[in-house]
Amino acid sequence: MIFIAFGIKAAFPFLNGWLQDSYPEASEAGTVALSAFTTKLAIYALARSYAGVEILIYIGALMTFFPIFFAVIENDLRRVLAFSLNNQLGFMVVAIGIGTELAINGAVAHAFAHIIYKGLLFMSMGAVLYRVGTCKASELGGLFKYMPITAVCSIVGAVSISAFPLFSGFVAKSLIMSSLGYEGLTFIYFMLLFASAGVLHHSGIKIPFFAFFAHDAGLKPKEAPINMQAAMVLSSVLCILIGIFPSLFYQILPYSTYYQPYDFSHVLSQLQLLMFAVFAFICLWHFKIYPPELNSTVLNSDWFYRVLFYKITNFFVIRLFGLWEVFSSSLIKVVKLIYVKVQTSSIQSGNSAVKVGRSTVLILFSLGFVLVCNYLLF
Repeated sequence: MIFIAFGIKAAFPFLNGWLQDSYPEASEAGTVALSAFTTKLAIYALARSYAGVEILIYIGALMTFFPIFFAVIENDLRRVLAFSLNNQLGFMVVAIGIGTELAINGAVAHAFAHIIYKGLLFMSMGAVLYRVGTCKASELGGLFKYMPITAVCSIVGAVSISAFPLFSGFVAKSLIMSSLGYEGLTFIYFMLLFASAGVLHHSGIKIPFFAFFAHDAGLKPKEAPINMQAAMVLSSVLCILIGIFPSLFYQILPYSTYYQPYDFSHVLSQLQLLMFAVFAFICLWHFKIYPPELNSTVLNSDWFYRVLFYKITNFFVIRLFGLWEVFSSSLIKVVKLIYVKVQTSSIQSGNSAVKVGRSTVLILFSLGFVLVCNYLLF
């Protein structure tokens, strides 16, 4: 039960509906606080209690995989970030499941870096929401000329979460990917590679592109307030400094293991992956086959209990109530029939007081049974 509780907090598959529903509905500042504290507490608890538990590897891999498809078709950009957050949590859960010193360092590093760059992305979208009043991709576009500082900070957050070299996401995620390679988990490794390319699509490109560079929506907002700008600039600087000076960052991690993220082959393979993902996005956009955003609510695993379970329970409840209606009406008819027969026999025998008394008790008992059943059912 404790593991399931941590799973709800960490937004495991089929337990993650609360995350996508709550984060986009919070205030501009509230969403930043939620992204920093709520799920990261679960990651800390899992690392302390369940490090090295193999099932977490497969749970985490699934977490990195399935949110990609929902984020691509989601219209609300803050909800896109919520799906992306679920994806990033999967990387941390995989690392905790591996449980080696390098993997735990990766989980901690990724959680730390994620707080900064995901907070930065939520701040940039919060600034857009504050000035424009919406975060719908279909209603935004062309905001770069009016909110340039917000746009640049959003781009820094986007390249950080996409794990571009020289940014915080790269030096954190590299620890996790390397730990997978050392443990020989090839299939999981390629799943996370695919998930990394997906992150570039839905967070690295979609967020800044649709908000600041897509079709001009005719909006002319002011730049974000100075306090919002200061917070975004500070977070952007941290994303860059961590990426440029990873050795200082690694010194605060739990285990003192040597790791060099800027290995030539590693940097080259990461750039190849990112360039391929960018090329795929350009082709999909140019040939107009990029999945359109849906204005309706995009259901993910919560479809099972919002739609499927609802239909199943509704099916059985309607039939249960129908059976109860038949049973209760039949019982009332039987009670009436008994009452009439007892009355008739008592009149014929002349001992009406005793017979009527017994029939009254029987009728009251039957009616009481019906009332109790109605109370319990309704």
